[in-house]
Amino acid sequence: MIVYEYAVIRVVPSIERGELVNVGVIVYCQPRDFLCARVELDEPRLRALAGDLDLPQIRHALTAYEMTCDDENRGALGARFRWLTAPRSTVVQPGPVHAGLTPDPAAELDRLMDRLVL
Repeated sequence: MIVYEYAVIRVVPSIERGELVNVGVIVYCQPRDFLCARVELDEPRLRALAGDLDLPQIRHALTAYEMTCDDENRGALGARFRWLTAPRSTVVQPGPVHAGLTPDPAAELDRLMDRLVL
């Protein structure tokens, strides 16, 4: 078993109302040099919370999470994970960072997506 860290990516249409929708997960595992983000945007659910959301802009922000994880030329994985999970007060934001143990970070990403997002 190896240590990994993860954060849920969420869309918060209205800070005042406190509602949010989990739309993705970022997993970082230093011992395996693994950093990956997966997202799944549930548009009907978001429209039910806030019909005036700019969904193309939200999709663009979510794609940036995935691309930043995939880009091998963007520096150390740990630094990228910390940057991606830094608190933000925007519509798309990461949740708190959590840690766990897993034998397989990629399988853990799938499990977390199924449990927390899908």
